[in-house]
Amino acid sequence: MKAARRIGLISLVTAALAACSGGSDDGNDVPSSWIRSEYRGASAGYVDSSDATSTVAKEIDGHTAATDRASDSGMVFLRYRDDIVAITPYRRGSRIEIDDYRTGYHRWRTHIGSVWPDPDSDAFRGGGPGSGK
Repeated sequence: MKAARRIGLISLVTAALAACSGGSDDGNDVPSSWIRSEYRGASAGYVDSSDATSTVAKEIDGHTAATDRASDSGMVFLRYRDDIVAITPYRRGSRIEIDDYRTGYHRWRTHIGSVWPDPDSDAFRGGGPGSGK
């Protein structure tokens, strides 16, 4: 009987810790599998051959809400917990590229550097809202 109670207690503690861990349950993971299924793969990212960047950003954000959004020079950037989705003009449509936050920040710094925190600064806590605090 004692062993059964211990197992039950361990299961409850494990479930409680998992619930508090701030994993992907917060719904702020980049919807990469959905993007892969909705847009045509290209040499660099994915392509929507007809929709403008604002339309594509609205579609992606509508599927999985981003933590933040920034735009500059016809480009739209969606911030997720650990990633940045960049939607840039491409021919008559848009190109969609997914980078982890640090890589994306450095790549797109001239467009988002004044809006989003530098991942290399002491003030950056990373992980978006609720994580790393």
